[in-house]
Amino acid sequence: MSLPEYQSVYDNFDPASLEAEILEGNLETGLNVCTEICDKWAEDPQRVALYYEKEDGGSGKLTFAELKEKSARFANYLASRGIGKGDRVAALLPRTPELLIVIAGTLRAGAVYQPLFTAFGPGAIEYRFERAGTQLVVTDPANYPKLTEVKDCAPVVCVNASAVDADVPDFESILAEQSDRFEPVLITGSDPFLQMFTSGTVGKSKGVAVPAKALLAFYVYMKYAIDLREDDVFWNVADPGWAYGLYYAVIGPLLMGHATHFNPGAFTPETTYDMIRRYGITNLAAAPTAYRLLKAHDHVLPEGENLGLRVASSAGEPLNPEVVSWIEKRHFCSVKDHYGQTETGMTCCNFHGLESTVRPGSMGYSSPGHRVVALNERNEEVGAGEVGQLAVDVEASPLFHFDGYTWGEKDPFVNGYYLTGDMVISHGDGGFSFSGRDDDIITTAGYRVGPADVESTLLEHQAVAESGVVAKPDEKRGSIIKAYVVIKGGQEPESEDALKEELQELVRHRLSAHAYPREIEFVDELPKTPSGKIQRFVLRNQAKEEVHG
Repeated sequence: MSLPEYQSVYDNFDPASLEAEILEGNLETGLNVCTEICDKWAEDPQRVALYYEKEDGGSGKLTFAELKEKSARFANYLASRGIGKGDRVAALLPRTPELLIVIAGTLRAGAVYQPLFTAFGPGAIEYRFERAGTQLVVTDPANYPKLTEVKDCAPVVCVNASAVDADVPDFESILAEQSDRFEPVLITGSDPFLQMFTSGTVGKSKGVAVPAKALLAFYVYMKYAIDLREDDVFWNVADPGWAYGLYYAVIGPLLMGHATHFNPGAFTPETTYDMIRRYGITNLAAAPTAYRLLKAHDHVLPEGENLGLRVASSAGEPLNPEVVSWIEKRHFCSVKDHYGQTETGMTCCNFHGLESTVRPGSMGYSSPGHRVVALNERNEEVGAGEVGQLAVDVEASPLFHFDGYTWGEKDPFVNGYYLTGDMVISHGDGGFSFSGRDDDIITTAGYRVGPADVESTLLEHQAVAESGVVAKPDEKRGSIIKAYVVIKGGQEPESEDALKEELQELVRHRLSAHAYPREIEFVDELPKTPSGKIQRFVLRNQAKEEVHG
């Protein structure tokens, strides 16, 4: 089957006709996101929205019709509490059908869904609630204890509430009490429907409110980059607590009327292959860490077995050429690299669904509806072979939907460009290759971690005077988090190892399980500028030398 040619699709892209083709509602006069991702597919009672594995074994499925009915019940509950348009509703849940019901019901009510990653500690949750003015949070018995440590916690509803030692409303019971009819609340294309947070290098995570017009960009990514086809069986391994999982494991496939798959278990090569076999997955998306781990455990896949994957996609950090060739050799399919951010969604891709030149290790080309460029220090577009900061030309990008951080935490716009903070090489033909970040954000196992968050959490310990946190190269995770810590005078510990464990546990508990420093080194002082700012680049170079010598 011959594919459409990239340049032709890109040059002739028309957002207005796409909107008319895929949306029931209208970005100007009003639409409802739950209608777009659920109701319009619910007329076929057999059409499945979600296939899911259960944590205690077994599996299940949720049809679009069932999702419509349950989301209406949840929306009625929200309305009974006075929660509606613009209000933030959160879920602290693993990948379960209840998570999908909360998302859909929140959107049906015209409210804004706020994801929480289940590895977050009370400190990270508290900050997000306080910032967003969260009106309600739905959780489960495994995650409920964290919420008891959150100051001014939003009202809580719990799945299987009888399993927690507290008087908390039960999710199933409140649904049962509500009507299964709820007229979807209309919002416009510029109104938010998701409230995200993204890591910062200075201070806490920044708010990103995603407007409903982003649906068009999500669709373009699923159609052209992921190449999601009617007969595909699609699994995006990413957690919906993060942008890639929420945008493209939930909203994207459902917008196309396509079933998605949830597996709440921890990622292992064995469970991943079991899932692919059991459901006959043909279209797979995951972070590079997942592919690196599969390659590192090559022995788990029997020699010569073809799992039936048609295409694989990767996002979060660049895929190295060894992994690409391993996937082609062992999985008999191509894997394509895609680039995006929480703020923008995916803007630069190698497209499974379009014909274009693929360079090994490249992030690809501007997504239709976006014009992505590289800028030098004077914010001028660079030529072929030159390095610059990746930026989006806002005026020339009709599908670009980010209009600034929710609470004005930072201004990433200059001269009509949105600056990504990522450095790239321009190939001169619209293609780019990643060459690193121009700031201190750490990408570890596909998660982006702001060093400032980790540093401020370490400072909560009475023995810590200062800390500098950086990425240290690591073969499996891409990078690990390393902390250089200065101990307060008179607080020297009896055992450095015991203090390291205490500090690691503090970050795990307060911030998040993926953000703790796997290495801690105690130092007498940190390198600083004359104004007293920590020079993380000096520490980063030091950490690199420890690996490469």
